[in-house]
Amino acid sequence: MKILYEDENVVVVVKPPEILSQFSETEENAVSILREQTGSEIFVVSRLDRNVGGVLVFGKNSKAAADLTRQMQEKVFQKQYIAAVRGKPEENQGVFEDLLFKDSRKNKSFVVKKERKGVKKASLEYEVLCSDKEISIVKIKLHTGRTHQIRVQFASRKMPLVGDGKYGAKDNCKNMGLFCRSVSFRKINGKEILTFSAGPENIYPWNIMK
Repeated sequence: MKILYEDENVVVVVKPPEILSQFSETEENAVSILREQTGSEIFVVSRLDRNVGGVLVFGKNSKAAADLTRQMQEKVFQKQYIAAVRGKPEENQGVFEDLLFKDSRKNKSFVVKKERKGVKKASLEYEVLCSDKEISIVKIKLHTGRTHQIRVQFASRKMPLVGDGKYGAKDNCKNMGLFCRSVSFRKINGKEILTFSAGPENIYPWNIMK
């Protein structure tokens, strides 16, 4: 796995699609791969869905993992995504705000109209980077971190992500049109904000960005 940065506390990598973010005894996963690559213990801080690639940060000790988790809660830890969606938003930039309900049995989230038990607010801001007749490439910043949030918020507006058959796309790809492009966080035991980025521009459907 490509390592963008490593020190005594963290390792920042580019996770390919089809590799699990968390440990598994039966499937290929980032934790096992990084334990072998770094010779260190690896602690999961955040996750990307199996068929989503992008920049991902892991702790190398429990103290660092706890610090990164706290940074997420305090909104210091930031992630930026790009998505390839079918169609185009009405506005070139804006904010989506919805109420989401997660059905754990189906491992799927739904936009609902009223607050009730299990319903959580979801918010993101987006900017259209480019588009052709069928696909738009959109930059996204999450204000909240709900299950499948980007996927369901765009799909509910009839703009499913390319390759996301679970949420209404006609195609269903191992390399879904969603990529975590960058992460920013405060260095452990320091004040410096570190930012790391990567891009999938040469892979379909991202090649329309050229």
